[in-house]
Amino acid sequence: MAGTIDARLQALNITLPSPAAPAANYVPYVISGKHLFVSGQLPMGPDGIQFKGICGDTLDAADGQRAARLCAINILAQARAATGDLDKIARLVKLGGFVASTPDFTEQPAVINGASDLMAEVLGEKGQHARAAVGVAALPFGVAVEIEAIFELA
Repeated sequence: MAGTIDARLQALNITLPSPAAPAANYVPYVISGKHLFVSGQLPMGPDGIQFKGICGDTLDAADGQRAARLCAINILAQARAATGDLDKIARLVKLGGFVASTPDFTEQPAVINGASDLMAEVLGEKGQHARAAVGVAALPFGVAVEIEAIFELA
């Protein structure tokens, strides 16, 4: 029988992808004690990297939100790989969001809401979290958004 989180994913018509392999010298996640640290995830879709560009220039906040949502889906894929069962998540502790943006773009929090909203939809109360939303000059592979996560495990 599917767990609670898997049932929510199914109800939202979300299929988690195979987790992405690291692009450099790091691991995709680390479990330390009762915490799961998921390395920064990019907006990787079935056809590869999506949402390349800079918010406030080639992309707007709505594009950034869609990129952040895709990053969150990839975070959940890594969490499932780490735990074997997403119902082992006690709560999402924190998301760290990075948004490639122009100096005058100030909607980073709205962009990262794309990930925060998805986590709340999928994890329910366990998805309420602390967060950072930071504007940066550039991100790997030219993507608009990268997000990392810290979970507490049951």
